[in-house]
Amino acid sequence: MAMPRIHVAADFRVGGDVVLPEGAARHVALVLRLGEGAPLKLFDGAGLEAHARLIEAGRKRVVARVESLASGRGQSPLAVHLGQAISKGDRMDYAIQKAVELGVAAITPLYVERGDVRLKGEREAKKLAHWQGVAVSACEQCGRASVPRVHPPQTLDAWLAARDERLRLVLHPATDDSWRQAEAVDSAALLIGPEGGLTDAEVAAAQHAGFQPLTLGPRILRTETAPVVALTLLQHYFGDL
Repeated sequence: MAMPRIHVAADFRVGGDVVLPEGAARHVALVLRLGEGAPLKLFDGAGLEAHARLIEAGRKRVVARVESLASGRGQSPLAVHLGQAISKGDRMDYAIQKAVELGVAAITPLYVERGDVRLKGEREAKKLAHWQGVAVSACEQCGRASVPRVHPPQTLDAWLAARDERLRLVLHPATDDSWRQAEAVDSAALLIGPEGGLTDAEVAAAQHAGFQPLTLGPRILRTETAPVVALTLLQHYFGDL
């Protein structure tokens, strides 16, 4: 069995003890059934990774002792901020999970005209916490030591107004592929619309904010598939794939 990787938002120091949070402790003790002396990796979500060993593995409390520290891996040289139109159910989870696996630096769920999800108050806060948890789980699986932030949902206009990335792309049919000739790109913004696509007005607003159209071939992709393909393409041209 591969050594488990667990995210713990704590300050690591060699010889220090780390109490695992409830969910991670339950997974280690009850699902993986690891006992005292078992090795595991911890990461703080900000780029630091620790090799640790369990010194306590009870049903209610799991403690690991840090044996060594190292800089984490898995961070792409291309920092992509994904603006993803909110979709229903597991589709949004899938988009976030795969975006994290493909090295995205930040994600903002977006309210758009043709979107069929509107969140408010406590419901929005719970959904945001869930999405951040999806990002954490994806980092545990794929080996990243830095957890991308999932920002609170915004309107498309608000997100566009804040963009200053060097390369800005909106998924939309186009014949111009001049974006491929960009040099030394280390930051990018990627806008993915809902299942029904962005409206003409929304595309025009994105272009006014400096976004270039990006086409992903002759077939129409689902909203949760599009970021996987687009991020793979960007990582191939400017990142680490």
